[in-house]
Amino acid sequence: MSIERAHTGLQSRLGRMARRRQLPAPSSRVSFAEDVEQCELCSAVVPSAHQHLLDTAARRLVCSCRACATLFADATIGGRSLRLVPSDVRELAGVTDDDVFWAELAVPVDLAFFFFDTAAARTVAFYPSPMGATESQLSLDAWSRFAAANPALGSMRPDVEALLVNRTRQRKQHWIAPIDACYTLAGVIRTNWKGLGGGDDVWRELDRFFDDLRARAKPT
Repeated sequence: MSIERAHTGLQSRLGRMARRRQLPAPSSRVSFAEDVEQCELCSAVVPSAHQHLLDTAARRLVCSCRACATLFADATIGGRSLRLVPSDVRELAGVTDDDVFWAELAVPVDLAFFFFDTAAARTVAFYPSPMGATESQLSLDAWSRFAAANPALGSMRPDVEALLVNRTRQRKQHWIAPIDACYTLAGVIRTNWKGLGGGDDVWRELDRFFDDLRARAKPT
């Protein structure tokens, strides 16, 4: 499966997660079967907020119950195929050379996330857009210089953690975040974007997303 096709699958699933954030409480006429989600390993019912495993071979997120997530917390159990997506978020302060790096990256929007893709054997860059998560060309030299200037980036786990950068509305926020959170952000933008500027709904949901992220974050 190509990386592009696999990322499309991730976007579809997490787009649905983003849409569920905005739905009103279900009425009594909605059946349990319509809302239920299951662990894709053992078929146990899981709540809407649950952990994921990343199938690195298929580039696909797998819904996981707590028991299976605990099992795969040991990276040696899943071999090279399944990896637990962590739930912790770290906010980075005092990031160095951010403006220079961003200028070299030339991303057309003020949001992007970066992670080491083991299948591609390199760090890749994606930015959320009305079409979903879009890959941007990333200079390896630019990333190497930026990572060297910010040693905390060396703690990111390949595939399952990303540097998430938010420069919207004069902000300069940097997070080491789970990869499913990054794709959820892409789903929030794709679901709520209207017209050329996005509209009020998308900005309100973006503020909500980053407020939630900050509530989960530990300083680094």
